[in-house]
Amino acid sequence: MKAIVCTKYGPPDVLQLQEVAQPTPRDNEALVRICAASLNAADLEASGGAFVNRIAAPLRPRNKILGTDVAGQIIDVGVNVSRFQPGDEIWGDLSFPLGSGAFAEYVCIPESALRPKPAGMTFEEAAAIPTAGVVALQNLLAKRPIQAGQEVLINGAGGGVGTFAVQIAKYLGAEVTGVDSAEKLATLKSIGADHVIDYAQDDFSKNGKHYDLILDVVVHRWIFDYKRALTPEGVAMMVGGALTKVFLNLVLGKLTPGKQRVGIGMWKPNKKEDLDLLQELFGAGKVKPVIDKVYKLNGVPDAFRYLKAGHAHGKLIIKMECS
Repeated sequence: MKAIVCTKYGPPDVLQLQEVAQPTPRDNEALVRICAASLNAADLEASGGAFVNRIAAPLRPRNKILGTDVAGQIIDVGVNVSRFQPGDEIWGDLSFPLGSGAFAEYVCIPESALRPKPAGMTFEEAAAIPTAGVVALQNLLAKRPIQAGQEVLINGAGGGVGTFAVQIAKYLGAEVTGVDSAEKLATLKSIGADHVIDYAQDDFSKNGKHYDLILDVVVHRWIFDYKRALTPEGVAMMVGGALTKVFLNLVLGKLTPGKQRVGIGMWKPNKKEDLDLLQELFGAGKVKPVIDKVYKLNGVPDAFRYLKAGHAHGKLIIKMECS
């Protein structure tokens, strides 16, 4: 089978299309022909050798085939698989400890990580949801549940996590402000943002407005910026961004008096309740993946470059030959 292989840390050029052995399912696994996968910031970190990745794998990526969000069709099943059979269409998340492997033609997935794909959901839509949707949902609800009418600001709202966060916050009844580059503001309005801010023209931390929740997907600010823009009991959640700044903000937050909170959410991949809710919201038309570009398998390096440059409006999809 063909797969995008990453055997060393580096820029997107290290990603190579190669012919590798097709996997064989273990007793509790299904062999899946992959129809679509999607990119996440974690894939950039895994290929580039971010600090958190080098802790577990100092010299080379832990998994040579990257990609965690997957949708496809079951080809074969192990002897202990009872809920699925060949021909079933599924979607799922191959995040740790499952070993990734979505940027390939086939992958073996434990039955426990498989979900039936709804008939009304395309493979591309299904592949866009698992990581970004769950990260957005969990961080919006991590500290204090959003109440109807509250003010929520999403910084970095035009990317994968951000576009889900805007829609989920609107579903929860919030008045939502999306912050991103000028080229992404129309997208944010189209998915329900009540207000939009071009970060190059307006600093949300200095315009005098206050928010009950700030979700920052591209952390590069200090805790004092968040506190200036929060209500007296407001919460700021940091997702991704510069790890050093995230850590220092957490330390400073412990030393700063008041009821405001600045924190990080502990992401729990494959949480059934969260995926069930996202599927329900998709079916009700409340949340829909924003898909910017679709690449073939050999276009994965180009997709990585585009994502790294910060141009993506929502999600980038890798579409396989699936027939």
